Amino acid sequence: MSRVYATDRASLERDCDVQFFVATGPGGQHRNKVETGVRLTHRPSGISVTAAERRSQHANREVAFMRIAQRLQEMQHVQTPRQPTHATEASRIRRLEAKRHAAMVKRQRSTSVEDM
Repeated sequence: MSRVYATDRASLERDCDVQFFVATGPGGQHRNKVETGVRLTHRPSGISVTAAERRSQHANREVAFMRIAQRLQEMQHVQTPRQPTHATEASRIRRLEAKRHAAMVKRQRSTSVEDM
């Protein structure tokens, strides 16, 4: 069974390594000279996320913490098993009647073209 990790901000700040890097892309000198990109690595699980979309390191840090919380929640989500169901007798009959009707319409369509 997989381990359960806390996703609140205080626990994430305690369990994550934070690295800053120079982000590339549009944004001018502020983005190209300053380390605005943020990389978070969750030590217990090994999950790593980056955020470098914004020109602000603070905004990228907030986005990175939201992403890592979301990834941890997705990883810990337990899929409920699907309950197999069967079609009711009435729905089977309706489906077969609709198929018979469609087939009859198609048969009539082909015979009317040949008669011309």
